[in-house]
Amino acid sequence: MRGLFWILALFAAAVGLALAARVNDGYVLVVFPPWRLEVSLNLLIIGLIAAFAVLHGLLRLVSLTLGLPARVSEFRERRSKDKAATALQDALRHFFEGRYGQSMKRAEESFSAGYVPGLSALVAARAAHALRENAKEGQWLKDAEGDNNLKVARLMLTAEMRLDSRDFSGALDALRQLQETAGRHIAAMRLELKAQQGRKDWEQVLRLARQLQKRDAMAPEQAREIILKAHRENIRQRQEDAPSLLAYLRTIPSREGSPRLAATVARALLSLDAKAEALKVVESTLEKCDEDDWNSDLVEIYGQVAVADTDAGELTTRIARAEGWLKQRPRDAGLLLALGRLCLQQKLWGKAQNYLEASLSVEESRDAHLELARLLDQLERPGEADRHYRQGSRPDLYRN
Repeated sequence: MRGLFWILALFAAAVGLALAARVNDGYVLVVFPPWRLEVSLNLLIIGLIAAFAVLHGLLRLVSLTLGLPARVSEFRERRSKDKAATALQDALRHFFEGRYGQSMKRAEESFSAGYVPGLSALVAARAAHALRENAKEGQWLKDAEGDNNLKVARLMLTAEMRLDSRDFSGALDALRQLQETAGRHIAAMRLELKAQQGRKDWEQVLRLARQLQKRDAMAPEQAREIILKAHRENIRQRQEDAPSLLAYLRTIPSREGSPRLAATVARALLSLDAKAEALKVVESTLEKCDEDDWNSDLVEIYGQVAVADTDAGELTTRIARAEGWLKQRPRDAGLLLALGRLCLQQKLWGKAQNYLEASLSVEESRDAHLELARLLDQLERPGEADRHYRQGSRPDLYRN
């Protein structure tokens, strides 16, 4: 626009001169009543160009002079922003380097300069949390509340810091606000899972773990372990209430069953003196076990519960079943011990002794020594029985 203005001005001046001048033999008569001036045409053109250049230069100088304060202010603002941006970058670098004091200091400089103050406040809050300066952490979080665009980030950071401080209720409060703002949030669900584990709310742990597993937001192995623990804890909480326990057991999906969970279920049923139900759970689980999920706890429970049945036919059937398992696992010390107990109950003294001695040869255990000692007592071999009683009383075997 400015160039066009000058072109128009020059054109107007040329037109005016043309109207006011007469050309005669290379000379121009310029008339400005009451003055007249005769000059060379070439000189006139050069003069016009020079006048235009001088006038343009003067106007440009005036413009630069008048705009100087604004340019100085703009330069200072740009320089201040550059310094603030550098301060925030330094704050982040210091934080990842573990220099939390320097990080908070540089984040404060960025915040004071007004450069993305919400983000600067969050960095400072995280650094203050790492330094365990709770008052500063809280103040920085308040300072970050002014930026609504960072609300989700602020609530996530708050939940993480509350979890780190083992303030599980505070973490859940932040996550509830986050859910109202951002809806279902996978990362937030992971934090909520940790918070519910900390609060030992196993019903919620089970719900969240299933949701994360369904969304493929958790490794299958990790999800299985968390679900297993939640079921175990829920079973233990209901162990004194038979109707509640039995009702809960019916709610466990078959896909979430495992030998380890079956062992917990069996022990819970035994605590209610429901031996038949416990034995049924153990037998059905062991029948389906393969090499990868074979569970020695279940075998131990089987050996303890099966001997309680005095029906000779049932004992014979269980011995045959256990011997079938033994063909696949000939060096399973727990299974050999269980067979020894079953044969002892059935008064198969020779087989019982063989199984118990085989169990001890694979792995020494207190129970195997004591069972063998009782068998030798019945066989009237007190010397050998005493030796196994002494072996069974060794402190190092009590863990077995």
